[in-house]
Amino acid sequence: MAEASMANMALDGGDPRFKNAIGPGVINDSELPSKQALAAMHDPDVTLEEYLYYANLTRAEEDRIQGPKKYLPLTPKSLRRDEFQLPFKVIGFDAPNNGSGRLAGVDDEKKMGEKAITQQIGSDSGHSDEYWGVGLNEWQRASRARRTATWGAVFCLITTDILGPSSVGWALSQMGWGPGIALYFIFGILAFYAGLQIYQMFLRLDSIKYPLITYGDLAFRIYGKWARLLVNCIQSLQLFFNVGILILGKGQSIHQLSVGPNQGMGLCFVVCSLVFAIAGFMLGQIRTLARFGWLANLAVWTQGVLLILTMVGAGKYAPNYVGAAKQSAHPLNIGTPDDRPPITTVANGADNLPFEAQVVGLMQAVYSYGGAMLYCEFMAEMKRPWDFFKAQIFAEIFVFGVYVFFGSVMYAFQGQFATPSAWQGLSYYPYQTAANSLALIAALIAAALYGNIGIKVIYNNIFAEIWNFPPLESRTGRMIWAGIVPLYWVLGFVVCSAIPNITSFGGLIAAVCIMQFSYTFPPFLMLGFDVQRHAILAQETFDPSTGRVNRVDQGWKRWARGFKKEKGLKVWYIIFSLGALATAVLGTFSSIKSLISAFESNSNIAAFSCKAPI
Repeated sequence: MAEASMANMALDGGDPRFKNAIGPGVINDSELPSKQALAAMHDPDVTLEEYLYYANLTRAEEDRIQGPKKYLPLTPKSLRRDEFQLPFKVIGFDAPNNGSGRLAGVDDEKKMGEKAITQQIGSDSGHSDEYWGVGLNEWQRASRARRTATWGAVFCLITTDILGPSSVGWALSQMGWGPGIALYFIFGILAFYAGLQIYQMFLRLDSIKYPLITYGDLAFRIYGKWARLLVNCIQSLQLFFNVGILILGKGQSIHQLSVGPNQGMGLCFVVCSLVFAIAGFMLGQIRTLARFGWLANLAVWTQGVLLILTMVGAGKYAPNYVGAAKQSAHPLNIGTPDDRPPITTVANGADNLPFEAQVVGLMQAVYSYGGAMLYCEFMAEMKRPWDFFKAQIFAEIFVFGVYVFFGSVMYAFQGQFATPSAWQGLSYYPYQTAANSLALIAALIAAALYGNIGIKVIYNNIFAEIWNFPPLESRTGRMIWAGIVPLYWVLGFVVCSAIPNITSFGGLIAAVCIMQFSYTFPPFLMLGFDVQRHAILAQETFDPSTGRVNRVDQGWKRWARGFKKEKGLKVWYIIFSLGALATAVLGTFSSIKSLISAFESNSNIAAFSCKAPI
């Protein structure tokens, strides 16, 4: 996961569907939507058939406005013209416009003009023609206005969200050349496949009338409120843990900067972490980052320069032996300054490492493909959502190439002495200082993003929805925000200071959170979606004039009927999801066991200690 993810900016700023806004994301209290209107955005009475119906109309309108989709050879010309579409079928995935899932009454939707489609979208008398206090036509125009991103822009967002290969060299040192590179490749393929599942579900459930914006929205439309709550809680936990990782990693960078070229004592490590937490708290008071796009570009260039500088430093100078030993959760022989052991690499994993250490290394591969949490946000802002797969496939190829190349260079030069934060493994102080300085710049940007979004997710989905707090856009909500921000960063500081081992901590985040969004949830959601979609009988049609669906049955009988169609695929979804869940359990167990081992065997890893684990 990138240390500075511009992708999170997709979640910020105001919504053009609010009227009388007084600033980005700031609304006059008198114009705030009622709690009933907010609840209607996740109305449990809206059926899957209705979501499918309006999604088909929206895709047809996009087809009419943007031009028909063409299945052309994959060439630079077709990509430039935004015409190439997915011409093949993979397991459990088919092209979105092949008729599957279409409902009666929309077979000739391509022939409709904008007026006709708008009339159909607004003809549902079963639901209100007012949305968030604005009229239907204004809502639809504003919904379309949000959809402006191209697949090229989304390619950049995906790469910057998951591009951060600083730990790959260390992961290879745990797993070896063969298993390490193979697992990065396998997890990349599986992440791409799971992303295609999210893509397919989005195209069939998102519409102008019922926009699908978040991962939680997707879970809600398939399984209901409990699934949305589960997804939102895990997402909040992941964003909070990301803040902890930032504080821990950058506390180490600040400590290395304070040590100086003569390797003095430096600042107390807890103080270093606290300094960064305070900086993050100050940046966290910025509620909206929509106008700070230049930060995103700065983060990309900073990351690129940082990777090049790190590889050059690793190639010219010896590893940071002492730093590698301090960060290791297991005993690492570094000899003496006059008699260092040789740098070695292995093909199949180090023999002296326990199994859990290799699993924690595997979790770094999971961490590397952690962008799926934001895929729905990306597609929600695309003018041609069906182009998303192009952005994803090229981003996955690009990211895999960068990961393997950078990780291989670092492992070849540093071997068993590679460190989780690659630049902290540089021994030559000028290179180390320059790299740490660049890393701090990127991390401060990430602090503003992760902290900002993490608090918003928790506030909107837990405080406001469950405990009836006022909307964040209200004046009272803004005052509460100002009080929550320092508490959020204090808790992040406490967590990272209590668990000052970045490898096992990162593995725990990957196992508990990232594994679910990238690998466990997509096939599980696809299973529920396909079972419900395949259970729809020919006579069960959605009537837009009444907003009702005439179903012939309910309950387990319906689910059983849906499961029987394409049963082999549904069994595959179950195997995939359970396999990912089992891997997550194994990763969680291994990370916790590795943490226990680190505290027992490494005196430099201690809770709330002045001793730095680097």
